[in-house]
Amino acid sequence: MKRSFKLIYVAALSSALTLSCTNLEIEETDSVFPEDTGGGFSGVEDPASAVEALYNDVQGQVGDQANLFALNEVTTDEQLVPTRGTDWGDNGIWRTLHSHTWSSTHQYILNTWNNLNQNVFRASEIIDSRSSAPADVAANAKFLRAWSMWYVLDFWGQVPFREVDEGPEINPRILTPAEAMTLIVTDLNEAIADLPAVAAPGGDDLERASKAAGRHLLAKVLLNKHIYLGTSPDAADMNQVISLVDQIAGEGYELEAGYFDIFREAPDNETIWWLGAAVGNRIFNGLHYNSTGISGGGWNGFSTLAEFYDLFEGDANNNRGELDGTPLDGQEERRGWVPSGGTPFTGAEETTDNGGFEDGSNVGLGFLIGQQYALNGSKLRDRPGNDLIFTREFPGLVGNNERTGIRVQKYAARYDAFNPHQIVFRYADAHLMKAEAIMRTGGDPTSLVNELRVIRGATPLGSVTEQDLLDERGRELYVEFQRRQDMRRFGQYTRDWEFKDPEAVGDVNKELFPIPVNALLSNPNLVQNPGY
Repeated sequence: MKRSFKLIYVAALSSALTLSCTNLEIEETDSVFPEDTGGGFSGVEDPASAVEALYNDVQGQVGDQANLFALNEVTTDEQLVPTRGTDWGDNGIWRTLHSHTWSSTHQYILNTWNNLNQNVFRASEIIDSRSSAPADVAANAKFLRAWSMWYVLDFWGQVPFREVDEGPEINPRILTPAEAMTLIVTDLNEAIADLPAVAAPGGDDLERASKAAGRHLLAKVLLNKHIYLGTSPDAADMNQVISLVDQIAGEGYELEAGYFDIFREAPDNETIWWLGAAVGNRIFNGLHYNSTGISGGGWNGFSTLAEFYDLFEGDANNNRGELDGTPLDGQEERRGWVPSGGTPFTGAEETTDNGGFEDGSNVGLGFLIGQQYALNGSKLRDRPGNDLIFTREFPGLVGNNERTGIRVQKYAARYDAFNPHQIVFRYADAHLMKAEAIMRTGGDPTSLVNELRVIRGATPLGSVTEQDLLDERGRELYVEFQRRQDMRRFGQYTRDWEFKDPEAVGDVNKELFPIPVNALLSNPNLVQNPGY
């Protein structure tokens, strides 16, 4: 393994709870436990500090390139981590995610299970009346409990729940999808009532949840509700999604021009909730070692499939652009561009000088394909000396050289590569959720989709089908923790794509992850998901 765990923020507690699958002395993995004070749980001493610590942990979980991100993105057609020589081999931990050959002992599945369930328990301690948390603190805890429980439900279809005063001798009860949905929706409605309204979207106060963030999460939960309950979309739920998005827009959030500027630290009117997680993982894990000298270069791992890249308008084999981003190959704005060199240094905010150029400005944005260039305009080369030309094709998930695969860049290396500002929710997602809710109630989402496409420099569509809407979500929201859920909702998570195991194609059991073996052994109330 080389570089594949650089800048990963894995919660220490997850490591402590991890053990070999051959060790039968099982530790509890579905929650932490209240301290035994002799009198049972008596409340969190400092709820405000406890919710701050919980936000910090969620921040680390979102900033990670493994675990939560890997389960959402690497298990789809949007991201893969091919083994290059011995780099990114990691005993197949990345390859099994993309090929859908994971098992109940997969480390990232276990880590994510532990992290999310621990979030739920710690939030429950803050929410408990014995903690006497102020209304706004309790509201933030309810928001984070709902966010964490929603992911548990989404990934595993069943949710363990431990009361705050239950010790390790009590096996947590298991919430059904309907019970979990009820608790999540209740938490969010109560949180929205007590969360602050952000009067000026784009301000610096979006690192904590607001009413808009609560409404956004509630809309997302309701949009996916029928998947969790095994039913059809409910018109009342879809109408509520539309209403929630309209309420968010009523607070001043809107679609904003300048796609890649949204992912900078400067305020904008699209961002609803961001976390102070450094964006380095989103930058360096896809760049070649020689792509930039910032932080010693890239880590040369993550790529995307050509079939995903082909969803965007433009020349299939080139994605060139002027230094200012003006497209040279007919590409829409969101596909980005590869510059032919660096931008001259002018002292612009967030930039640093490197020989008269903005450091890192030779690294393009969006999808990097073809020849890559140094700051001075010379051709970059890989370590063996070949021209650094990123290719569409892979020989397989193994046997790759340093140049295979189209790379993905949404946060710019040139603008503070370790900027602690990672977007979680933004209005374009809400806008497309509204379009989908309209479609699922028999309406026509074309005008809403085209409103977004025009702003992004894409050709308007004559009409919008379900496939068009899924594709549009992919184009707008790539590497933003959306793809797995979207593919499930549109019935495409089990379809074939490059390097998926043939036996996994069409296997509906793969729509849920296995309950980690450690959790099964520690809690007999859990039942393994079908197919595992």
